[in-house]
Amino acid sequence: MTLAVDLSGRVALVTGGTRGIGLGITRTLVAAGATVVTCSRSESEPVPGTTHRVCDVRDPEAVQALVASLVSSLGRLDILVNNAGGAPATDAATASPRFHDKIVGLNLLAPLLCAQAANAVMQQQESGGTIVNISSVSAHRPAPTIAAYGAAKAGLDSLTTSLAMEWAPRVRVNAVDVGLCRTEQTDDHYGDDASVVAIEGTIPLGRMARPEEVGNVVAFLASDLASYVSGATVACHGGGEPPAFLIVQKGL
Repeated sequence: MTLAVDLSGRVALVTGGTRGIGLGITRTLVAAGATVVTCSRSESEPVPGTTHRVCDVRDPEAVQALVASLVSSLGRLDILVNNAGGAPATDAATASPRFHDKIVGLNLLAPLLCAQAANAVMQQQESGGTIVNISSVSAHRPAPTIAAYGAAKAGLDSLTTSLAMEWAPRVRVNAVDVGLCRTEQTDDHYGDDASVVAIEGTIPLGRMARPEEVGNVVAFLASDLASYVSGATVACHGGGEPPAFLIVQKGL
């Protein structure tokens, strides 16, 4: 028996799906046969094979309008990928309340808003639907300079389990905790090539993820192959990060 991810005939919405990890997710879902709509706060060149909509996912009315428009034009919504997120490095001691409010809003409350709108549609569909939240390893380990982001992602993982229980059996909800990933912003986050190579040397699999590899995990969770997977958080981090004593002891 051959196993394959087939999302033909399914409609997916990927927030923040035109760059970085989101772009990898979008491309993978398209390759699996899904009809994909991406959204972001600004106009963007659509990924080949997709359509793009402008939407600030922190705005409840904008989210409701987006989902209503999508269902009106495509007839259904089967997959929501809450990918939009992120945070600049900032000292938690001096960051303003407004800054922390924005970070938590984008990384925790916005996914909840999108999930609520998607769930309202999916609960009415005979086939239900599935929601995949893109979280981070920062949810489960210290996150200096991105403390609010790490706290928001921890909340997102918790939200995932609660929604999976509350919205079953019609809607499955899962999360992917992503580790270091090579994107167009790699240099900004991790430094020059030498720094990236040194960092990759600490990862058990010897390299950062490619965005499409995160997309593969998302496609699996969205597919019938994961029909009995809900409330799960899948680690996509290449084996994790070694403890500090090993880094010192072995020079990793």
